[in-house]
Amino acid sequence: MDLLNAFTVDVEDYFHVSAFERRVSRDEWGRYASRVATNTNRILDLLDRHGVKATFFVLGWVAKRCPQLVREIHARGHEIGSHSFRHRLVYEQSPEEFRDDLIESRDVLEAEIQAPVTVYRAPSFSITNRSLWALEILAEEGFRVDSSIFPIAGHNRYGIAGAEPGIHKIATPSGPLWEFPPSVVRIGRFNVPVGGGGYFRLYPLRLTILGLRRIHRTTGRPLMFYVHPWEIDPGQPRLRSGSWQSQFRHYVNLSKTERKLTGLFQRFRFGRICDVIRQTTSSRSASSAGTTEPSRPSRVAT
Repeated sequence: MDLLNAFTVDVEDYFHVSAFERRVSRDEWGRYASRVATNTNRILDLLDRHGVKATFFVLGWVAKRCPQLVREIHARGHEIGSHSFRHRLVYEQSPEEFRDDLIESRDVLEAEIQAPVTVYRAPSFSITNRSLWALEILAEEGFRVDSSIFPIAGHNRYGIAGAEPGIHKIATPSGPLWEFPPSVVRIGRFNVPVGGGGYFRLYPLRLTILGLRRIHRTTGRPLMFYVHPWEIDPGQPRLRSGSWQSQFRHYVNLSKTERKLTGLFQRFRFGRICDVIRQTTSSRSASSAGTTEPSRPSRVAT
């Protein structure tokens, strides 16, 4: 059977993205016409048509204003994770501010689904070398999985060059944490992102498929793919803010995303993060049968 891969959705609206922070203050979010519920429901329907279950990282601000949306995602069998409450970059917060925001987001989500929330993704993958302290706080607060470390170099907002690109365990003083990074393919000396977002919209679908298949072929590890609800919405209001690079990243090929996702679902098996980790632990248990020494988890320096 084909390897099960993780499909994830970062549930935020078009005006929440980090690139528009200077134009759209958090105090003004409520003044913008929200499109997140409509777009998220379109993604839910697309997943239903292809029999795919996914992990939805929901912004706490969205959950507070659209509680029915959170319940609908959960009712359809998808996994709920935290995407923070206020979409602040982790390295622009103090540890205390990060913890408060994390708890607020977790609590509002758990109140809606009446189940533990133990997976997290930072806004804009902002756990970097400047904010590795956040991993221990996640473990302290009961989180078991993080998907916030992008193993690339050269991006102006995120990335850790040399970070482990596959799913792995990190040891923190407060306990272990699974880290499941967005997928990158190794080309020469560089990791090239192929796991979703603007990269997915920019590349031809054929190129993305080649990259993802190369990861399977050369590493045998599951993929981590991500998308945002606003990425299937070419009719969203245009916000003129940030650099030309940020404008390009946000708006490129929005009209093609849904068709490309259909092509992706036709070629790969996708599921929730919890299911992929279950597959991974089962595989590792089978491969280590008969040994007496368990594998040692990697440690991130803090």
